[in-house]
Formats: sequence, C-alpha cells, structure tokens
Amino acid sequence: MDEPIGRRERKKAQTRKSLADAALRLFLEHGYDRVGVKDVADAADVSVTTLFKHFPSKEALVFDLDDDLEAALVAAIRDRAPGRSIPQALRDHILSRVAKVQAAAGQTAAFVQMIAETPVLRDYARRMWLRHETALATAIAVAVGAPADDPACAALARFALDASDLIERHPDPERAAEDIFDLLENGWNTTRSG
Repeated sequence: MDEPIGRRERKKAQTRKSLADAALRLFLEHGYDRVGVKDVADAADVSVTTLFKHFPSKEALVFDLDDDLEAALVAAIRDRAPGRSIPQALRDHILSRVAKVQAAAGQTAAFVQMIAETPVLRDYARRMWLRHETALATAIAVAVGAPADDPACAALARFALDASDLIERHPDPERAAEDIFDLLENGWNTTRSG
C-alpha cells in the first residue's frame, strides 16, 4: 500500500513547482538570457541556495519534466500492443511527440519557440533527451528477454533517440519516421541496394 506523501515531501514538491512556474513565466516574459537564477529565486520567494537544491542549473529550470519523458519512452515499449514491434512502438511514440510540438499553441508554443531560439536550451534539450538511452535500452532488453547490457538493445535505443532529431527537422516528419524506422526494423540491405 502506498504511504501518503509526508509534509516535508509535499513542501519540497511545492517549492520545486513554484520555482519551475516562476522560471517559465519570467523566461517567456523577458527571454531566457535576460533572466538570472536570482530573479527566479526572488519570484518564487526562496534563496538561490534553495533553488540549486531543486535544480542543478538554470537550464534545468526549463526542463522540469525530464522524468516524465523517460517514463513515457519506457511505457512506449512496455505497453505496446501485442504484435507491435519495438521499432514500430518507438516510431509511433516519437511521431506523437513531434505532432504535439507542431500543434502547440499559446504558452506551449512560446515555450517551444524559446527553446528553438536559445542555443544553450537547444543543446541542453538534446543532451537531456539522449540521457534516456540507458533506461530505453533496459526496457528494450526486458521486452525481448535479452541481458541488460545487450549491445543490440543499446544500439536500437541510441538510434531511436537520435532519429527523433532528424524526424523533427524534416519537412515531412511522418515520411522521415517511416524511412528511419523501416531501416531500424529491417536493416540496410532490405531497404536499400548497395
């Protein structure tokens, strides 16, 4: 049985949310580069020391849902429909993610634009996304009954995560996803001659 969250944990979660909300509001209003961590701490009514207890860097304030991204990737493998291959499940998950970004409106669209226009945030987002490789590789290994350190599972995880960037930047993301994941599903020799 799950124990109720204690007062201390609730307070920590509330402080973390206050910091993330203040950061997003300030970054969108004034621009990421014009807002300092002290500004965010002041807006959330905490010290800079407290801010850094919850977020290791200014960039991390923007990406407070990192654990959710990893959980969704793992769930795409674990919860895929019977008969659905792992590459197909990954393709569907990545296309869904790309579609949400492209359909973003309001504050979400402004958030996506801020990341796209801020080199340090673009780089951080990419590094953050690629950090999920180990968890994804483990989920793939579990799904196929392979050892946790199986290099093929690790390679598929890495290629799928890297493919996301190619798919997002392609003028026809769906076609790009089909081509890339067809290659991952079937191998080079069956998809190309030479």
